[in-house]
Amino acid sequence: MATRLPLRSSLALAGLRIVNRTSRALGVGQGTVAGGRVALRIDPQLVRRMSARRRIVLVTGTNGKTTTTALVVAALGGATTNATGSNMSAGIVAALATDQSPLTVLEVDEAYLATVAEATQPEVVVLLNLSRDQLDRAAEVRVLAEKWRTTLHNSSATIVANCADPLVVYAAVAQMNSKVVWCDVGSSWTLDARSCPQCTEPLHPEGAWRCECGFAKPIPDFVLGETLSGAGSSVELDISLPGAFNRSNAALAVVAASLLGTPLQLAAERVGTIREVAGRFTVRQRDGQTFRLMLAKNPAGVSALIGLVAGGSDVVVSINDLIADGTDPSWLYDAPFDQLRGSTVWCTGERALDLATRLEYDDVTARVVTVDEVAGQIATSKPVDVIANYTAFAAWLETTSPC
Repeated sequence: MATRLPLRSSLALAGLRIVNRTSRALGVGQGTVAGGRVALRIDPQLVRRMSARRRIVLVTGTNGKTTTTALVVAALGGATTNATGSNMSAGIVAALATDQSPLTVLEVDEAYLATVAEATQPEVVVLLNLSRDQLDRAAEVRVLAEKWRTTLHNSSATIVANCADPLVVYAAVAQMNSKVVWCDVGSSWTLDARSCPQCTEPLHPEGAWRCECGFAKPIPDFVLGETLSGAGSSVELDISLPGAFNRSNAALAVVAASLLGTPLQLAAERVGTIREVAGRFTVRQRDGQTFRLMLAKNPAGVSALIGLVAGGSDVVVSINDLIADGTDPSWLYDAPFDQLRGSTVWCTGERALDLATRLEYDDVTARVVTVDEVAGQIATSKPVDVIANYTAFAAWLETTSPC
């Protein structure tokens, strides 16, 4: 049953719809954030009011939020969601305004978890990972872990947490009112959690990570191996999306959906049908050449994708430094580009020269070209992998067409 909104909220929603329709008509955006900002100006309590009587899942982490959110929606058989990836308050209120479905799955920026969780009172919170991201404006990663810990301490939500990440465990381990479902789904990036977040001494990484102070990897409720095992059952997890990291995302999505009543087997079958999320991993064409598009915005993201692209003769990496990307590209020096030795990396984007310099330090063959030139420079009949950060990825989507 929909909650009757006060007049102020109704006016805010009317303003949201008018602004978003205008934004789309003028071609100046996706028509989500601008209207959401206007609506929150009119009624700052709009998220809270529109969340009433909904069963809400929040998905947060540094990497994989958009994909995991889409997988949770699929596992549930459908739900209201912020599919555009607008994951701060303005985008979230726009998503809530789309319909009154009792099931809602929201991707939340890791720095906004406190604000959104307090307003929406979620039933389930999925914690994926924590790593350095957008160094020009994001808090140091352990500051975010502390904020998560404070936020979740008084939450009544059930927390689905990746216990392979020590920073996630630190955020979730000491909760007062909530239940934590520990999921050992692995992690391709541990360089931001080499020391104990509890006492700062080095963690012992062998086997189940641990610290001399007693902080240690919890006994998992679910383990992802050849199957997803836990709760006295085991299900096959065969997904269409490439990469071990996406299989990990799918496992967390399946567990989250099961907490809202979807049988594990059915949830696993549903996530297996998802072949792309918001253009990620799609094969597209331009100027007679085909490309497989992938998004990476920080060292952890690049590390996760390297295994998919390493060994190819040609790889395109596109790096921009616009506001959405983060204006500090120094993170390039922490990404494991050395694993691309033997490939030719075609450097495009506003930071192409910085990228080429970075690759030179690792003895990786680099060529600086524009996006308009790259298709004509590569001679192969196979799809060429493209790793791009936010706005560069968006540009690739806009300038290519489906195969």
